[in-house]
Amino acid sequence: MTEVTCVRCGQERPRLPHPPLPNELGNRLYDSACQECWQAWLKEQTAMINHYALNLLDPQAKKFLTEQTETFFFGAKQQ
Repeated sequence: MTEVTCVRCGQERPRLPHPPLPNELGNRLYDSACQECWQAWLKEQTAMINHYALNLLDPQAKKFLTEQTETFFFGAKQQ
């Protein structure tokens, strides 16, 4: 299994088996996030969906989660 130095935790750990999202952000996460931090993000994301009662069919909710993913892994949304 290939390892990656994770942008979030800074440790060398197993990388994701494939890009987690079908876009540029998914490719960036595949190249720079470990499986452990991705699992932590999924728990955080679930908590946000429940807390804010997000409708995942709503484009604004998707945009919000994308921005939160950026912040969780990279510190701020990158342009």
